[in-house]
Amino acid sequence: MARAPITVPADEGTGYLVVVGWDFSTEPDFQAQLDWMRDFVREEVWPIETVFDELGEDAFVRAIAPLQERVRERGLWAAHLPPELGGQGFGQVKLGLMHEILGTSPFAPVVFGNQAPDSGNSEILALAGTEDQKEQYLHPLLAGDLRSAFSMTEPDTAGSDPTLLATRAVEDGDEYVINGRKWFSTNASVADFLIVMAVTDPDAHRYQRASMFIVPVDTPGVTILRDVPTMEHPYERYGAYGGHAEIVYENVRVPRDALLGARGAGFLIAQQRLGPGRIHHCMRWLGVSRRAFDMLCERALSRYSHGSLLADKQTVQNWIADSAAQMHAARLMTLHAAWKMDSEGASAARQEIALIKFHGAQVLHDVVDRALQAHGSLGYSTDLPLEQMYRFARAARLYDGPDEVHRQSVARQILRGYEAPADGVPTEHVPTRREAARARFADLLEAVSSND
Repeated sequence: MARAPITVPADEGTGYLVVVGWDFSTEPDFQAQLDWMRDFVREEVWPIETVFDELGEDAFVRAIAPLQERVRERGLWAAHLPPELGGQGFGQVKLGLMHEILGTSPFAPVVFGNQAPDSGNSEILALAGTEDQKEQYLHPLLAGDLRSAFSMTEPDTAGSDPTLLATRAVEDGDEYVINGRKWFSTNASVADFLIVMAVTDPDAHRYQRASMFIVPVDTPGVTILRDVPTMEHPYERYGAYGGHAEIVYENVRVPRDALLGARGAGFLIAQQRLGPGRIHHCMRWLGVSRRAFDMLCERALSRYSHGSLLADKQTVQNWIADSAAQMHAARLMTLHAAWKMDSEGASAARQEIALIKFHGAQVLHDVVDRALQAHGSLGYSTDLPLEQMYRFARAARLYDGPDEVHRQSVARQILRGYEAPADGVPTEHVPTRREAARARFADLLEAVSSND
């Protein structure tokens, strides 16, 4: 596909406009990998969805083991990390294209070794971990020998504002003593270790108060109370993949070398973890959306009602067209954010990432909702995965920052590029502009009047 030239504002150093090539094509070799992934996930992973509850955790692990081996043989295992850590070193654009396929099934990421929260935790360990921490936790995590959880959200403080965290880690000799309560620590009930965010310096700047710690789940004082029933998984269960645990930390003692990264750097490290994660979330949501969209189109062509197929109804045609437009826009927005992160770094792509987080969540909801509506009672039943997708979609507007926070962030960044008019008169005020234009073109206006 031809490159589309993009002109961006002038470079501050040279004053020249910068023109870059933006290539929408995919390398043939990588496209072949994507094609293989698409068939593999559909044929080998989708069937597991229907018997997951019957399998149980141990049988599930045995079922996916040979699939994971095939992924390793294909060179696609843990693709989010650099080669020296056992990954593929793919940039965010390639990872995004992969996650679009993996998002079609909740079990595909674990088959490819890049499931949340292990993928994000491995990035933290790669970024901030010591060599000993990498040896003890990162390498076994990448090999699939360990599982992890990220323990930050608390029941009694606003999850949208991690600077309010109340869990404390107090230095005591060569140890830190952790006390607090967390919940929605995903996969904690099946994890081997936790990455815990706790306040170490309560009097510091609010973005430098918290630190991260590696805490094995069998450390005395760690009590995993339950997996919290949710809209997505409404029934009480414990020790299942995908559960969101509530945890009490009571006088939990960890050695000084359990500190992950610099003291007080917890918020900064968390932000570096969340940027790529949000891109992956949004691409996975597109995978879910596409699966729901396919069901919508199939239903439109097969269901007969009121004298014609649903495909002949204008409302259903609008649903299909609107869904296609929304998915296409969200896909381009997300891949652009990934491209910008690859090109300029995560901090440069903050606005783009915030935009896709709330926009992608809305697209996911809208597409699934239309597909469910088109199927009527069948869509509402558990005979199709749509009702589960609908419950999943609602959570997308909450985790990794609620929509409202991302909208606020985007608006603030945009408004920094504007300023109020000094005289209080709107820049586009027509009477003021007309007066200035009359002064500028006075000679011409006078000539026109003279000719009249």
